[in-house]
Amino acid sequence: MQHKSKLLNVGTTIFTVMSTLANTHNAINLSQGFPNYPSDQKLTDLVSNAMNSGFNQYAPMAGNLNLRLAISNKYQLLYNSSYHPEKEITVTAGATQAIYCIISAFVKQTDEVIIFKPAYDCYQPAVEVNGGKAIPIQLSAPDYKVNWEEVATKVTSNTKMIMINSPHNPSGTIWSKEDMLQLQKLTEDTDIIVLSDEVYEHIVFDSNQHQSACLFNDLKQRSFITASFGKTFHNTGWKIGYTCGPEALMEEFRKVHQFNVFSVHHPSQKGIADYMQDANTYLGLNDFFQHKRDLFLSLISDSKFKIKPSQGTYFQVLEYSEITNEYDVDFAKRLTTDFGIASIPLSVFNENNQDDKVLRFCFAKTDKTLVKAAEILNKI
Repeated sequence: MQHKSKLLNVGTTIFTVMSTLANTHNAINLSQGFPNYPSDQKLTDLVSNAMNSGFNQYAPMAGNLNLRLAISNKYQLLYNSSYHPEKEITVTAGATQAIYCIISAFVKQTDEVIIFKPAYDCYQPAVEVNGGKAIPIQLSAPDYKVNWEEVATKVTSNTKMIMINSPHNPSGTIWSKEDMLQLQKLTEDTDIIVLSDEVYEHIVFDSNQHQSACLFNDLKQRSFITASFGKTFHNTGWKIGYTCGPEALMEEFRKVHQFNVFSVHHPSQKGIADYMQDANTYLGLNDFFQHKRDLFLSLISDSKFKIKPSQGTYFQVLEYSEITNEYDVDFAKRLTTDFGIASIPLSVFNENNQDDKVLRFCFAKTDKTLVKAAEILNKI
């Protein structure tokens, strides 16, 4: 039997490649973005309590109502912005499923979707498998700033969606208020949908403020926001996220969501809803991760890597041009096999595999792990 692949150029993800290599060589794994410490025992107990209390059948398709209320209250508290818990919030199987279903609900043949690169690797395949065309805009190290004049030239009558991500994975940069205002101006009086990936919204450093799409009135009316409890509460394996958006758009999203997963793990939803009654469960993340970022950077300050401190996320990009001229994928693999530390090369997220000689390291690790990792990096 013969068939033509809908995703001809998609192979094994770099995350799988590097983690497999790390496991094979018993390397410190700073590649994939997951913590190597447990989530709060209180949260785990609340999920267990939910199981023991009978929350073991299907949740409502849109999600446990108490969780949607907790999410709504969070947006009111943080951004003074309201989302109706019954009509404008849907709980998903992580942010990736939310992103896929948003694209599936709206993107069709001949539609164009603007994507800023380096981009998380689920974006473009989701566009292409639904028949759309990804329109890349390449950002450059070390600042990864958006040239809005260039963006304007990419908008056409076929532009259906613009995908943004701040705080940005993999670069660790954040969008400014001016960036968001430029995006709002560019899309006003159009039918363009904005998909704002905000999974690291609670991890912003140096007293900066996260510029959520919901803070800008016109932008909010055309935007989906996607978020991840896995990133927020240190349990990526639970795969619980959500999306917020205006009612008319959310109605279309749910048409796809209900036939994709319908609903997600009910005990986790109930446990997270109870956990979020204390806002400090997410308000303290900036300080928690800033400690880890600052520790990691202080430990490698004498290394040969060039350092521009991460502005957000739990990733730090390091430039290595003074060490070697190797292609970043090759260097990342050699660091894993020869030195025992795994990272992610950024070229795999760039258009035409643009190589800026930078690697991404995850610092969502125990302090002990970061100390060991720094000892290796300082020897390179």
